Amino acid sequence: MKTSLSKQPMGYIIEGSLTDGFVMRVDRHANVEEVKAGKFVAIAGNQYTFFSMITNLTLQVTHPDILLYPPSEGEHFLKEFLKKNSIYATAQVKPMIVLNKEGKALPVKTVPQHFATVYEATERDVAAIFGSESDRVKKYFNMGTPLDMTTPVCIDLAKLAERSSGVFGKSGTGKTFLTRLLLAGLIKRQAATTLIFDMHNEYGLQARQESNAKFVKGLKSLFPSKVAIFSLDPAATMRRGASPDVVIQLSYEDISVNDILSLQSELNLHSTAFEAAYLIHNKYKNQWLAALLEQGHDAKVFAEQIGAHPESIAALYRKLKRIEQLPFFVKKLPHGQSIIDRLLEYLEKGIHVVIEFGNFTSTFCYLLMANIITRRIHSQYVLKTEKYLGTQKSEDEPQQLMIVIEEAHKFLNPIAASQTIFGTIAREMRKYYVTLFVIDQRPSGIDAEVLSQIGTKIVAQLSDEKDVQAVLMGAPNALTLRAILGSLDTKKQALLIGHAITMPMVIETRTYDETFYEAMQDPLMARPVQQVIDEIF
Repeated sequence: MKTSLSKQPMGYIIEGSLTDGFVMRVDRHANVEEVKAGKFVAIAGNQYTFFSMITNLTLQVTHPDILLYPPSEGEHFLKEFLKKNSIYATAQVKPMIVLNKEGKALPVKTVPQHFATVYEATERDVAAIFGSESDRVKKYFNMGTPLDMTTPVCIDLAKLAERSSGVFGKSGTGKTFLTRLLLAGLIKRQAATTLIFDMHNEYGLQARQESNAKFVKGLKSLFPSKVAIFSLDPAATMRRGASPDVVIQLSYEDISVNDILSLQSELNLHSTAFEAAYLIHNKYKNQWLAALLEQGHDAKVFAEQIGAHPESIAALYRKLKRIEQLPFFVKKLPHGQSIIDRLLEYLEKGIHVVIEFGNFTSTFCYLLMANIITRRIHSQYVLKTEKYLGTQKSEDEPQQLMIVIEEAHKFLNPIAASQTIFGTIAREMRKYYVTLFVIDQRPSGIDAEVLSQIGTKIVAQLSDEKDVQAVLMGAPNALTLRAILGSLDTKKQALLIGHAITMPMVIETRTYDETFYEAMQDPLMARPVQQVIDEIF
């Protein structure tokens, strides 16, 4: 498949190599200011079309003396003369993938001939490389368009859900917008079920745009029958215009010592305090936290009972005393009630769950709740997968689940990653049908081993060198992509790289507006979720 040669050439390949990329001399009739870093171009070879990305631009002259006496502003004739003969521009072009004459995408293992013509990629080229939403077999989803083009660039949602993925970018670059866009696609295309820990109440109901006072629809508003809101703060949810589908209430028995261990840096507790916690658990089992909060005020006596150090008991008691102030924790729930079991039932039936935190937005609360719930999900999905491997019946196969967490570096930093359930999921849960979707502005704070397991990355602008280095770790053409990241606009631009995208691509992100809402509409998803739940259960 060759690119159509009817368009005006952008330039010609004059030199280069397979590893470093090619140098394109910009055609003298082309507008240099329209040749931009990140632009998607096609090099027309004899047997292949080399799809490439422009990574850098350079102004050149045929002889350095020309620069000694530059033409003045009014010397138009001299400027045109020099443009034809003595001054020109070159662009660094990095090939990412090739198409053969049969239209099959292949890795780049060869180079085009000298003076191969370079064109701006066409709509047909983009569709051939990235697929189309009209494909009824694969779950493609339009994420936006290449720079200066209007043809959609699609991401493969099935591949996105297969491995852990992430959205990265510094504050104010639209990470929440990108995440909401992707989650809407996952729900619409039914590529995976999602569990969203919504720390700032931005995904379920309406949310306010950062750039203006306009409100946009949340996932519950777009898909009433497919999204359920579980709320820790039902009053706050109702103030924002809707009643939660389920009010979350957990007991002290739901909190394990490991859940507290993962909060070590947040609570600033010494390791001896956790040793004391395990001693309490050895004696009181699931009642360990209730026993601590009831008796820990008299640390000396309680420590003697369990064989722990009084100062360790006192420190543990002081730090965990705040749990009593959280209204969604009670000492004991009525027999047979389990919100986590109910949540698992929703997920099993393909209902996406948004956990809203309302006004309980402390990091302590967010980390604790996410750990408690995810730990149970981990154990249940391991059991479900083992059952499916035993029976090999399609009805026993678990549905792919994606867990969405914000402030990911707090769960997955080098210390926490070895202790929390999230580190386990990132490393090994893909085989158990559970993956992570992480959102973070500090990817350098995430454990390197975990970050290497992130299959697909949607990267907005990053300015810190450590963050750029971290997010591109292990990526092919990392040096090339580093230059591209530096050229991104603050808003509405992102670099897509990894497992779910055919080749790295810079896009102008899709607009989240009335046109998008209309595209997401589905009569089957317009019913109230409670009606669907009643039918299921």
